[in-house]
Amino acid sequence: MNKSYRFLLNRQLIGLIGGLSMVLWLTALPALAQRRRAKAEPDTAIAKPGSGSTTTVRMEEETLFAEGMRFMMTDEPAKAIAQFTKILQKYPNNAAAQYSTANALLKTGKTNEAIPHAAKAYSLDKQNKFYSLLLAELYVKQKRYSEAEELYEGLLKKGTENAEYGVELAAIYLFDEKPDKALETYNKVERELGLNEEIIRQKQRIYLKQNKIDKAIEEAEKLVASEPGDPDYLLEGAELLIANDRTDQAINWIDRALKLNADLPQAHVLLADIYRKKGDMARVSKELNQVLANPNLEAGLKARILSSYVGMTGENATAQQDAFSMAQNLAKTSPNDPKTQIMFADLLMQQGKKLEARDTYAKAARLDGSIYEVWGALLQLDGELNQVDSLLEHSQKALEVFPTQGLFWYSNGSANLFKRKYQEAVDALEESKKLLSATTDTAIKKGIDSQLGDAYNGIGDYAKSDEAYESVIKIDPLNDHVLNNYSYFLSLRKANLPRALQLAQKLVERNPTNATYLDTYAWVLYTAKDYAKAKQYLEKAVADPAGASGTIIEHYGDVLYQLGQPDKAAAQWKLAKTKGGGSPDLDKKIATGKL
Repeated sequence: MNKSYRFLLNRQLIGLIGGLSMVLWLTALPALAQRRRAKAEPDTAIAKPGSGSTTTVRMEEETLFAEGMRFMMTDEPAKAIAQFTKILQKYPNNAAAQYSTANALLKTGKTNEAIPHAAKAYSLDKQNKFYSLLLAELYVKQKRYSEAEELYEGLLKKGTENAEYGVELAAIYLFDEKPDKALETYNKVERELGLNEEIIRQKQRIYLKQNKIDKAIEEAEKLVASEPGDPDYLLEGAELLIANDRTDQAINWIDRALKLNADLPQAHVLLADIYRKKGDMARVSKELNQVLANPNLEAGLKARILSSYVGMTGENATAQQDAFSMAQNLAKTSPNDPKTQIMFADLLMQQGKKLEARDTYAKAARLDGSIYEVWGALLQLDGELNQVDSLLEHSQKALEVFPTQGLFWYSNGSANLFKRKYQEAVDALEESKKLLSATTDTAIKKGIDSQLGDAYNGIGDYAKSDEAYESVIKIDPLNDHVLNNYSYFLSLRKANLPRALQLAQKLVERNPTNATYLDTYAWVLYTAKDYAKAKQYLEKAVADPAGASGTIIEHYGDVLYQLGQPDKAAAQWKLAKTKGGGSPDLDKKIATGKL
């Protein structure tokens, strides 16, 4: 990550200061110790012969040791243990073999078994620091912090050449909830080895956890003093001050940074945040406009900065409008940057400008088709805007990039169903159902099955159509879409009319004024030859001429004809003709005056 942009992350990290730092140091501890041990392996690998050893014994011992080390190098610790064990059976006081056995056991995750060997190696040769380090590492794994501390403390007392191990000792102190000892140890390391950025940051975290803000700021000042020409440390210090409600002092640090480099986008962003808290939104806009006007700043970063500002505006209508204007201008001046287009599309959505948002998301998708969320927003808006052709096109393109996304197949199936491409709809919806089989979202499951019912009916596979509808009714017996379509299709097929009547009756009981649903029930009654009752419901359906379609009026005419009123029926058929949407037989009915 570019150092100059670390401020974007630091603000979030400040809240984690304390516990996280301890985890980071101690997860690194075993690796550090092991690396140091690895450097010493050539010196410790030679077995020390006991009193009266012969050349043959020494060669046997060294051969076994060499075999063990070879297995360690090929990451076969279990085989290495077997070799080292052979040495220890004859020479239990071989410190190198005890150490290597412990190390091999550690690699196999057998900490408990490793400790006696590591302890034995240490007792045989307390001057070998790598034996101390391995034993300490094993103690840490068992949370025997005090024993590990003693070993590290002993190392540090032996001389300044071991000062670097103070970092690991401090980390153990933190695990052992001894922050003051950790600070004392960090200070000793600094005195021996000089200023270290990571040590300073660790000390800052401890001070912040102790609520010693002034001490944490003193550490920040050390960093600034170490690199007086680097504005980054000043900005990091400013962030620390802002996070602890010392904004006026933070402004001073930011001004010092700007004197070193007047073209620092993060400095202006920090100032914008400060003035936002002070309620000075005019100054906020001024600072951000200076960032956006920077020709050396890439458009994607500008978009991220502006997005963060949008989050600052809250309920301030003027600030929101300023942010929108900035975003609009940025989108125009950076037409080929997808992040900028996405950010502007998000703002358009927030303002309820769905059509413009849809077009902007589409532009972003053309610039970078790899962003799942963009396709998701685009397909959702296509659906909400009833842009079926766009939904079909965009879902097909989305599936080229994300062929395993069930929701994209769902959108594609819906679009094909609307376009009456029933087989394509079945294929897409079945794929969606398979991919989303594990979802707990019942709304999606119902949506897929209800549309599968329509699509299977469209291709004439009535058994699968009925099965899909029944699966919806099983979990949602009052689903209006399924009650309407299922009962209507059954009536058209003259199949299972009792079930069709049951479903349609339930539909109109729930929707007593809906003309379409009244027509469905009436048509099921008509199919069942209950013309009088069908007439009652159709009269309710056509009572509001604005809500009565040509199909409903034509049905009303059909019922009147069946009831022996051909003249009235002909009048309704002619009216249906003017409305449009009637059946293919409507003209013939009008011409002959008969069904």
